[in-house]
Amino acid sequence: MMIGLYKPQHVTVPKYHTRNPRRFYAGRLSIKRGQSLLVQSVSVDTRMAIKTNELVEGISQEELKKILQSVASEWGDVVDDMEALQVMPLKGAMTNEVFQINWPTRSGDVIRKLLIRIYGKGVEVFFKRDDEIRTFECMSKHGQGPRLLGRFADGRVEEFIHARTLSAADLRDPEISALVAAKMREFHDLDMPGPRNVLLWSRMRNWLTKAKHLCSAKDAKKFHLDCLGDEINMLEKQLSQEVQDIGFCHNDLQYGNIMMDEETRSITIIDYEYASYNPIAYDIANHFCEMAANYHSETPHVLDYSKYPGLEERRRFVHVYLNSGGKKPSEDKVERLTDDAEKYTLANHLFWGLWGIISGYVNKLDFDYMEYARQRFEQYWVRKAEVLGSSGVHANGYVVDAT
Repeated sequence: MMIGLYKPQHVTVPKYHTRNPRRFYAGRLSIKRGQSLLVQSVSVDTRMAIKTNELVEGISQEELKKILQSVASEWGDVVDDMEALQVMPLKGAMTNEVFQINWPTRSGDVIRKLLIRIYGKGVEVFFKRDDEIRTFECMSKHGQGPRLLGRFADGRVEEFIHARTLSAADLRDPEISALVAAKMREFHDLDMPGPRNVLLWSRMRNWLTKAKHLCSAKDAKKFHLDCLGDEINMLEKQLSQEVQDIGFCHNDLQYGNIMMDEETRSITIIDYEYASYNPIAYDIANHFCEMAANYHSETPHVLDYSKYPGLEERRRFVHVYLNSGGKKPSEDKVERLTDDAEKYTLANHLFWGLWGIISGYVNKLDFDYMEYARQRFEQYWVRKAEVLGSSGVHANGYVVDAT
């Protein structure tokens, strides 16, 4: 059950601090599965609220207590009474449910923190949990991200990071954007286990097969699923013609998966469910596309492509990314990677469009997955002609290849 125990440093509690991990959802956290664990919780606020007892479903009581007691024995200074724990549900989770535990120490002047992550249901179609855990462990060994404190059947216990999750606006801040670019380069250069094979295309084909299996005939026609196989083949052929830099990519670098320590200005990238080897241009493209999203708005599924970064902003990001490797890049190299990233936005739209369709059938969270998918596919057809230079005509709200 246990993978390994670590001894995190003391973390003092800031007066006003909250953390919104993961993707999308900004509403109340709803938990409706599994066994129950009686804990104390605090309402989601930027300040600690009055504690109330409630049942948190989805966790085996004895299994989790065993892990927490093991962590406590490593820490040595926390109180023995499990009823003294404060458990705060954190906003921002999409496929996982995340809780912050505040654990009083015997001295009373310091509170230990950790995270409980309950895995979402239905995500096995998108990635293998064992692969994600191996990536998580390897990241910890590289000094990247939070440390793994323990595992249970439906989730894990993680180190709490003393940092804040970025906001949508942060991605457009030149200083923060430069920090993210440098961190992305560091991430891509990590020596991770496994072959350095591009996973993007096979993953999309697998998702397309799953989407066709799940979709009604009406939805399949609406999303042009019958022609997407040809589109994926065309993109792979077009984008793989030249030599590409392959790195270990996060593949989901939206603002909720990036944290920053306000004091040190250090960046931490979290949540590696979709991480794999891929063209680095694809990962950069994904990050650019995420600038159109604000998953903590009143309409978290709506994408605003007027916020997609302009050419100069994209060039600036790419220049910092390449420059962080220790050698000043040539203008040709900056131009080439910027251009490649723009082409890979097309693959990114298909990737997350398929994700949206499948999620709409297997995920019950209060998020309009189908509308999200529609916007990603629409953007693909609208941008295809401009990015690849092919001619197109309008049809049913999409731009389709005239040939």
